[in-house]
Amino acid sequence: MAQQPVSLPAKLINGGVAGMVGVTCVFPIDLAKTRLQNQRSSQQVYKNMMDCLIKTVRSEGYFGMYRGAAVNLTLVTPEKAIKLAANDFFRHQLSKGDSRLSVFKEMLAGCGAGVCQVIITTPMEMLKIQLQDAGRLVAQRNVAVIPALKFGAGSTVINCAYSLGPTTHIRRTSALQITQELLRTHGVQGLYKGLGATLMRDIPFSVIYFPLFAHLNQLGKPSEAENAPFYWNFASGCGAGCVAAIAVSPCDVVKTRLQSLSTGAHEETYSGVMDCVSKIVRKEGPAALLKGAGCRALVIAPLFGIAQVVYFIGVGEFVLGRFPNFRF
Repeated sequence: MAQQPVSLPAKLINGGVAGMVGVTCVFPIDLAKTRLQNQRSSQQVYKNMMDCLIKTVRSEGYFGMYRGAAVNLTLVTPEKAIKLAANDFFRHQLSKGDSRLSVFKEMLAGCGAGVCQVIITTPMEMLKIQLQDAGRLVAQRNVAVIPALKFGAGSTVINCAYSLGPTTHIRRTSALQITQELLRTHGVQGLYKGLGATLMRDIPFSVIYFPLFAHLNQLGKPSEAENAPFYWNFASGCGAGCVAAIAVSPCDVVKTRLQSLSTGAHEETYSGVMDCVSKIVRKEGPAALLKGAGCRALVIAPLFGIAQVVYFIGVGEFVLGRFPNFRF
């Protein structure tokens, strides 16, 4: 099957569909990643990803694993649209006079896409993190010593919220309420807290992912005139996404900490990227910068694998073929 050029409208539809399907599938793991990254070594509520998901379901119900998903589902389409359109634009500009892009130019195109996407990514992540982390803060307060309950001389009972039921109600705050409060108190820049850290994460990610996927996918092509098979597209997307996700995981930890507006008792606050890195390394050790790396790989790998499946199937082309007069 010959390689057919994909129109920009079809790319945008494919990116939006892939984003929504992917977010729905892996969002609970993303929630676990955020909570693991935000908890400090001295106040650990969750031991690992599975422990976090089990405790979340017990204390917040099944839908507690999807806190903040609405924000992602709403903004993932414009985020993917900007990322894909920007990558295509920069690739086109850099390919003038060249029959094939060099790896360096592919990395430059990915860098440009990463810079552009933070317009949507930063506020989307900012709102999502507040909603995802609310349950961790309540759980941290619930795991406390209750001196009033005594059995014998001087003994105390540890109150574990997950064995006795939650003792503190999780205040339900919507993304709209958080947005309104941020705009009222800090203006538009309030939604872009952690912009520097987001750039530090998204630029290297795109620089690594786009060229790596292109070259992995190229290896699976029977010939230059044919597409790689379905399974190779999926595996290339998963592989490139996994490598890129792990590579930028320390930046994601810093971004998550900086964008958390609420902190638990005795938890550090940070004034900027360097202050955050310095305090994490000094107080929690260098390994803390890799918190949630496994969860992040489990989130990103299938997300980009699903994206390649959607492109392979041609959802956007099918929609445009059924509605030829549809324009946007």
